[in-house]
Amino acid sequence: MLFKSWVFLFAFLPVALAGYFLIGRHSPPAAGVWLGLTSLFFYGWWSITALPLLFGSICLNYWVGMRLSVQAEHSRLGRTATPRVALTWAVLLNLALLGFFKYVNFFIDNANAALGALGVQPWTALSVILPIGISFYTFTQIAFLVDCWQGKVRERSFAHYLLFVTYFPHLIAGPVLHHAQMMPQFRSLKTYRPDFDQIALGIAIFVMGLCKKLLIADPLGTYADAFFAGVLTGQPANFAIARVGALAYTLQIYFDFSGYSDMAIGLSLLFGISLPVNFRSPYQATSMIEFWRRWHISLSNFLRNYLYIPIGGNRHGPWRRHLNLLVTMLLGGLWHGASWTFVLWGAAHGILLIVNHLWRCAIRSSASQSSVFMRSVSNSALASRSCSLLGWALTFICIVFTWVLFRAENLSTAGTIFQAMLGLNGFDGDKWAWISLPISASEFWRTLLLAMLIAFLARPLRQYFERRLVKRSSDVPATFHGSAATMPEHLMRPMFAGKLMPMQLVVVVGLFIWCLSRLGQYSPFLYFQF
Repeated sequence: MLFKSWVFLFAFLPVALAGYFLIGRHSPPAAGVWLGLTSLFFYGWWSITALPLLFGSICLNYWVGMRLSVQAEHSRLGRTATPRVALTWAVLLNLALLGFFKYVNFFIDNANAALGALGVQPWTALSVILPIGISFYTFTQIAFLVDCWQGKVRERSFAHYLLFVTYFPHLIAGPVLHHAQMMPQFRSLKTYRPDFDQIALGIAIFVMGLCKKLLIADPLGTYADAFFAGVLTGQPANFAIARVGALAYTLQIYFDFSGYSDMAIGLSLLFGISLPVNFRSPYQATSMIEFWRRWHISLSNFLRNYLYIPIGGNRHGPWRRHLNLLVTMLLGGLWHGASWTFVLWGAAHGILLIVNHLWRCAIRSSASQSSVFMRSVSNSALASRSCSLLGWALTFICIVFTWVLFRAENLSTAGTIFQAMLGLNGFDGDKWAWISLPISASEFWRTLLLAMLIAFLARPLRQYFERRLVKRSSDVPATFHGSAATMPEHLMRPMFAGKLMPMQLVVVVGLFIWCLSRLGQYSPFLYFQF
């Protein structure tokens, strides 16, 4: 079931929302159970056969997490040793499950390539269907286990844990949630009371995300798909067609995934729950370091907190830091898919980040040794803007080239496209002869221009609405256990300050009707396959 389908918009969502608030009037815990069950139904709509795997993973990780949490408490009191072995086995079990479904045939194919060179009978590939969302719910639960081991988890409700993992706005394609982000909201009684201003805000954010997907990402995807499929089948590509194809995919994947994230945030607000922001205008970044602080923020935070820091981070000198950074990005690339193109994509970003860190160190060293006059020149506003513009241009060019690796079916296709983008295949010829689009050329170029204007100049969608959000520091949410606890500032549920203006309502309704005219076309979210 997709967010942009008729059955979701006009059947599943109204029933889930009505049941949630009707039950919540009498029993907030039961409303949480209702939302968890509807989330399981949402997942089972895609594949009922994958539902037992999800539910079994939830039960096992909850059981292990509760044992780790109790043992961590005993360890803190000096009664037992820290249960590191149990944590290790639990994490390995999760990774083994993910690895089997996602990478078993990748390893078989590579083993067959090596065995074939030795004349050995190749192995037969397994018939394995990748359960949708397995990467996201596996990472979410690994983070939960680590938090339990560290003694950070106090919540014992299985219903809340079930809802935490299966919560349908984030279940399929993220963001990767942290236990501490969600549990205070599930405990708050106000979460289960309808706030119509917040519901209006959620609808507006959802519609904006729907527009990103249907009105921008999908039209750009028609060109990107035709271009990459054509090169794969041997169609010629020159400088212009390759540059436009790579740019179209660069913008498509951003508006596709950012649109999904906005829809998830908007849907979540309908239920009184806030999800973390996953994008902050990443194509406006002036360095690769900044790019990864703006792109897929929840995954970047997960890789930093649960991979980069545990293997050493920057605690053992610059060269060890660079190695740890490269390993983290390599594994981050492999997480996206079982292909050498993803591995090289991760390696490319790891190398670019290392170069970025080395450049910053060199600049700092040079600045400390330069004269007062040179430092004053380098700190001038004009010099700062010029450096920022140059940094943005270099960063975006690197991003476009690396997205080719991410999208290409194989390394040969990526190499052919790189040659064309560098002008090695020539600049002349009938550039668009073999590109066949279901939309007009004028619509494509208008969409491409609009996408660039939004990506390069506009502030994040969330930032626009955050001007109308206030955090009520006086709110002390009640819990189901009769006690009160102050929610941390960054976890407090935002409330809508003021109502949408009539003109804004007209715009939102008009955009929604426009989006409805685009429903029914096959256009799955790109990150569903990861």
